[in-house]
Amino acid sequence: MPLINLTADNFDKVLAENEMVFLDFWAPWCGPCKSFEPVYEQLSEQFPEIVFAKIDIEKEQSLAEDFNVRSIPHLMLLRQSIVIFSQSGIMPASALEDLIQQAQDLDMDQVRKDIEVQTKS
Repeated sequence: MPLINLTADNFDKVLAENEMVFLDFWAPWCGPCKSFEPVYEQLSEQFPEIVFAKIDIEKEQSLAEDFNVRSIPHLMLLRQSIVIFSQSGIMPASALEDLIQQAQDLDMDQVRKDIEVQTKS
């Protein structure tokens, strides 16, 4: 699946319609963001069942603020609309492949239970 650009207009729809969404918060002037793009594109081809999306923080400041993005590139992985990974900086493809495998193996019922316990504390 090719990379898609997420905006405030299509964000909720994309999350609602897809089990897993990988986000790359970036900006056109960001050197590390540009150098990471080929790795991200390769992963999108390797894992067609996952939506790989890019969010331009210059154009989508509200989304960056909603997710508390303070530095870029910032990678975020959501499964069933729940953030299960969030980190600034680039990562090698092998680490991202491991992350994706771990995300696919997660018991989401347990994740929701854990979140419920944490929010009650």
